[in-house]
Amino acid sequence: MARAVAPFLLSLPAIVLVAVFLYGVINGLLQGFGVMPFLDRYDLTLEYWADVFQRPDLLQSVTFSLYISLTSSVVALVGGIVLSAAICAVRSTRLMTLIDVQIPLMCAHILVVLFMVSLFAGSGLFPRLLFHLGIIEDVGAFPSIVGYPSGWGIIASYVWKEVPFVAFCTVTLMNNISGSYGEAASTLGATGLRSFFTVTLPLCRGALLKAFVVVFAFAFGAYEVPFLLEPTLPKALPVLAYNEFRNPDILNRCVAMALNGVMAVVTSVAAALYFMAIKREKRRSR
Repeated sequence: MARAVAPFLLSLPAIVLVAVFLYGVINGLLQGFGVMPFLDRYDLTLEYWADVFQRPDLLQSVTFSLYISLTSSVVALVGGIVLSAAICAVRSTRLMTLIDVQIPLMCAHILVVLFMVSLFAGSGLFPRLLFHLGIIEDVGAFPSIVGYPSGWGIIASYVWKEVPFVAFCTVTLMNNISGSYGEAASTLGATGLRSFFTVTLPLCRGALLKAFVVVFAFAFGAYEVPFLLEPTLPKALPVLAYNEFRNPDILNRCVAMALNGVMAVVTSVAAALYFMAIKREKRRSR
């Protein structure tokens, strides 16, 4: 009897977590359509979705969020490839891999923002160093990491955090490829650089695509880094939804959930691409 019940007891924490997640998703989805049982509102309506799509700042927010997520994902992808190649080239020890990849992965994004502000804010280390060297005339001449219209501080924070993630996803695969197929290419006369671009990198394409999609979806949906570093206008879509959720009018939660629905559509497309990449990789491995 105990053996029969044990698998269900062991899976109970996972079931509870999934149930809480599904409850939150379904509740948010229903609120986006105006259903709020605690206010005796049970009728489905598209009023709040219409309000969202009629907002003049929606397109700006979506565009700004796409710009941040795409730029940071591309730069993180390139940086992760370079970091993985460097780790494989020097045959990095476990200690170096821990410092280069694993410790940055364990740092929260809020700590990365703190580091970036300490380094690149108006009173940060880097502007003061440039001023001391005479490169800039005033500390304030350095483009501020907080509130700068280009959002370079947000992108830099994501790149700092996600480059090790891309490397974590690819370094083991790249190391195995470099040690087998790379040697075969070298015996056929290929240089190390050509072997990397024609053999190693194409074979890592599946892992790189999955890492890119994960970074893009996270950067598009996360709100804490844009909330702390973004300019006054435009607002990133997650911050726009968060601000609507904090509105004293409780009915504004419906607007916030509709904005979250727009965000969910974009991230769902990214998730679909992720699973397509997994299926394609499984077909190729058969």
